[in-house]
Amino acid sequence: MTTSTTSESSAAAPLLDLQALIVAVRRRRRLWCSMALLGLLVGAALAVLRPPPPTAVTTVLVAHEADQPNDPGTLIRTDVALLQTTRIASKVLQSLKSPEKPEDFMQDYRGIGLTNNLLQINVTGDSDTEAVTRAKALADAFVADHVRRIQEAANAEAKALLDQRDRMRDELAQVNKAIGDGSPKSGPEGSANLESLFTRRAELTSRIADFDQRAAEARTSTPKLIAGTQIVDASRAVQHSLPRAAVINAAIGLALGLVLGLALAAVGAVVADRPVLRREIAANLGASVIAELRRTPRRSARLWQRRRTRAARIRLTSTLARTMRGSAEPVSLLELGCARSTSVIALDLADALAEEGPVVIIDGLPGLRLANRRQKPGDPTVVSGERAATVPHQMRRLGVGSVAPGTAWTDLHYLGTQTVLVVRAGHGSAAWLHTVARQLADQRIPVIGVVLIDPDPRDRTDGTLWDGLHTALRGRNERPGWQNGTGQRRTERSSWAVRVPDSKQEAR
Repeated sequence: MTTSTTSESSAAAPLLDLQALIVAVRRRRRLWCSMALLGLLVGAALAVLRPPPPTAVTTVLVAHEADQPNDPGTLIRTDVALLQTTRIASKVLQSLKSPEKPEDFMQDYRGIGLTNNLLQINVTGDSDTEAVTRAKALADAFVADHVRRIQEAANAEAKALLDQRDRMRDELAQVNKAIGDGSPKSGPEGSANLESLFTRRAELTSRIADFDQRAAEARTSTPKLIAGTQIVDASRAVQHSLPRAAVINAAIGLALGLVLGLALAAVGAVVADRPVLRREIAANLGASVIAELRRTPRRSARLWQRRRTRAARIRLTSTLARTMRGSAEPVSLLELGCARSTSVIALDLADALAEEGPVVIIDGLPGLRLANRRQKPGDPTVVSGERAATVPHQMRRLGVGSVAPGTAWTDLHYLGTQTVLVVRAGHGSAAWLHTVARQLADQRIPVIGVVLIDPDPRDRTDGTLWDGLHTALRGRNERPGWQNGTGQRRTERSSWAVRVPDSKQEAR
């Protein structure tokens, strides 16, 4: 039954916790804010260091023989493609008498179809004058090429129609000869042949007239198309505004940097798998979160932040002090990613316990953060972990150590036989939190609670575990009861304690 329940809960667990992902991305705001700021600065710098080259623009009205109101822009896209050909580029360079290669010149201009008949040409150059000259020559070359193609198409069509007309005339001459030279035959057969010849002559005459009309229309429509293709906006230099370009580039860089930063933060949060919610941290460590504190800043914090932090430190110190007073075994503080905050908590706790007797802090932090600090009058005695054995047993001991990678796990007994973990949210991976819980369990050092440093202010998850009351702080509210008839003692929880059903017993 227990196996099935575990499998069902594993199957129901989502592959990606969206809430944890959002919190992790929000906690990495320095990353994506820095990326956004970097994108803004790079965009503004590019506008200043790499200004756009001198550019000229001109607009050409292009008339097409097959213009239709519902044309989706196919004809103007064809004109744009024809503009980017070596034939037109070669003609422009010949008119400018430039030795530049057509392939290189084609990189300096481009066409944009504004409407079905309007073509905008943008040309760059070494100076505004050169860009304007290039744009004018390019527009003229395109118009000339377009007119030439229209004339060639019209002439080809007219020639084809006239050739067909000439063939019809030759056939008509043969029909006329057959009608005029042939002797009429008597009878119905002769009359039918003569009638078919007259019908054929009428048909040929009509088709010859039709071909003449179509050839004339092909020639007469050409001037209209030629007149309709013209430069409607003369080439002019485009004025660039450096502040406007800097603002636009900065906005684009800001957006790209922000998107990139958010993507990197999201991917990093998923790959790193660093729990940030109190629910996840408590589950991975197997101990409940008993308090939360802001990370001790290196600089002085704001007034209201100092007040909130001081109040939280006083509450935590009172809780830990009561725990140590009622415990016959030494208690240690083991940090993960927050050595500075753990040192402050240890000093506050030592000051609170100093009223009842001397307190010795055993410093097992990397670098001996407490042992090497400058001692002030009234500060508690601090010794290094190597001198822990020299501390008299009648003195109250408070061990401070670390469970970061590289910890000597077998030395943690010298700091305390039970511990409070001080963990910074989002610092350790889920795998390392499991390692810490497993190593402490192997050393038989119970974790009586977790102090969460720098939690997410919007985290509303529950960091309380309802198992392990024999080690949790709330389990210390149990009081001894009367002896029953068998002579065995039993414990009764206080009235507020909640009875948690045993899943194994219910499964049975």
